[in-house]
Amino acid sequence: MKPKFEVVFLEQAIEFMSKLDSKAKSKIYYNLDKAKLENDPKLFKKLTDEIWKFRTRYQGIQYRLFAFWDKTDKAKTLVLATHGIVKKVSKVPKAEIEKALKISAAYFEE
Repeated sequence: MKPKFEVVFLEQAIEFMSKLDSKAKSKIYYNLDKAKLENDPKLFKKLTDEIWKFRTRYQGIQYRLFAFWDKTDKAKTLVLATHGIVKKVSKVPKAEIEKALKISAAYFEE
């Protein structure tokens, strides 16, 4: 089966992933690959008009990677992971959504 989209990690997302243990990282990559093949709102969910989140739960810890779509290249739509957090509260903090929006805006300015 062909993936529906590609995932590109921006610097902040790479930095977040580098701090995780290898098993948590593996689970996140597994869920990202799964989300690319099937539409599962448990894994990939819209937060705002522009920002989405990849969701992973591993050993009781909830990880979130924030992303946005890059539709400037008509041949390929990319999802760019902006940054990540270890979720500690039931709702995604507004500051994290705002951070993702700022990273997205900076990306399109380049």
